[in-house]
Amino acid sequence: MNLIKRATISLASVVFAATAFAGAHMASKDIVETAIESDDFNTLVAAVQAAGLVETLQGDGPFTVFAPNDAAFDKIPSATLNSLLEDPEALGAILGLHVVAGKVMAEDVVGLSSAETITGETLTIEVMGGKVMVNGATVIATDIETSNGVIHVIDTVITE
Repeated sequence: MNLIKRATISLASVVFAATAFAGAHMASKDIVETAIESDDFNTLVAAVQAAGLVETLQGDGPFTVFAPNDAAFDKIPSATLNSLLEDPEALGAILGLHVVAGKVMAEDVVGLSSAETITGETLTIEVMGGKVMVNGATVIATDIETSNGVIHVIDTVITE
């Protein structure tokens, strides 16, 4: 592995380690339970419930969820968000863009250029300036382990 690539991966790993906030106790709970227990995913939990995806995200998995926090949802105009919450099909399509089959930890994400979502769409993954970007959203916390996968927190809702 060349020195620049190793430095980029190391820098991204340090950023990930510094921002990870999951404790080992969370690994006994599934993705939905973990999100419910957090103060950062109230809108995401409401959206998952409205889209009828609770059972899916409580399934065996494993899944990797690029989870927009509440601040990410705050960037969406209220009227647009309310409209989505009333349209389970459209909401499910958007939420599906945030879920990848398999458990992809931060150290693995930095080595990827793309990942396929559970809806068959492709996410673009880039490391820029020591930060990991997924379809333009910045990963701000990583490796929140759950009993059926892992959550990485992003700062923007992925819509395409």
